[in-house]
Amino acid sequence: MRNGTKLLAGTVAGAILALGAAGTAQAQEYKFKLHHFLGPQAPAHTEMLEPWAQRIEQASGGRIDIEIFPAMSLGGKPPELIRQVRDGVVDIVWTVNGYTAGLFPRTEVFELPFIHTNDPAATNLAINDLFEEHLAEEFDGIKVLFNHVHAGQAIHTVDAEVRSPDDMRGLKMRIPTRTGAWVIEALGASPAGMPVPDLPQALSKKVVDGALIPWEIIPALKLQDLTQYQIEGHDKARFGTTTFQVSMNLDRWNGLPEDIQRIFLDNSGEEWLAEVGRIWRKSDDAGIEIAQKAGNTHVVLSEEETAAFREALEPVVQRWIEEVSAKGIDGKALVEAARAAVARHTN
Repeated sequence: MRNGTKLLAGTVAGAILALGAAGTAQAQEYKFKLHHFLGPQAPAHTEMLEPWAQRIEQASGGRIDIEIFPAMSLGGKPPELIRQVRDGVVDIVWTVNGYTAGLFPRTEVFELPFIHTNDPAATNLAINDLFEEHLAEEFDGIKVLFNHVHAGQAIHTVDAEVRSPDDMRGLKMRIPTRTGAWVIEALGASPAGMPVPDLPQALSKKVVDGALIPWEIIPALKLQDLTQYQIEGHDKARFGTTTFQVSMNLDRWNGLPEDIQRIFLDNSGEEWLAEVGRIWRKSDDAGIEIAQKAGNTHVVLSEEETAAFREALEPVVQRWIEEVSAKGIDGKALVEAARAAVARHTN
């Protein structure tokens, strides 16, 4: 509901306006605060979170109101978002699962190199397929509305043209998650962990030589002005991806009537997950176009060059299997299930 409506001439018109405002306030029975870490101009905000909130509000006939707070505007740092939603400081968050390292080990399977390849819609649906049986138990205290990935990790560098794993040696690269760190280490480079909003300053101050991130973030962070090369594999293949979640505080969820819960679920299911994949692909394509127009070099590796990266990064998958298996998770089976699910949804 918005304030600041102009005063209308005449008491009758004023009374009608007051009644309308009261009706709107009464209709909005369920108000939610959604907190996230990117700015209001980022495609994740404008193309995904805002449309998702609007879908739910419209489906509720005005009973639901979701107010979005971008750029950590309610306080804290990005890794604290999960704690904020678990503690009920906010109602809903959108965050990177890997910002809290080790907390969501099972969903990490989809971040591993060449499990997600080039189709975010397929990977989103694969996560959904595996969620109840393989992933759900690690989301204590929250109600997951949906998990998703972005188009995948590409290599951005300031001045190094990368066409082989050897070309990565000695570089210092920003990474989003611990699996991203393993990718960089396997390529002979040094990982530097930081939330993505910190990347522009790190690049401008030469703290890092580049980053492992998708194309879509290029315009939001003005990376076309801070890097020179954008590198991806054959047929848009990427070197892993990042898993995200939109989740609600569990007590808040359990306190909602079934019809309100159903509105959230109906607008966060398979149809929406496929749409989210298309949104991120479209945003990714727009990002690389901006970089190219700025004069940057878009390197697309050949099939043979991509195969060399696949071979160099297979130990990352094995490292993950060994680590989670030590915690009682059947990593090998989860990798096989993830690969099969992604293949099933890939056109």
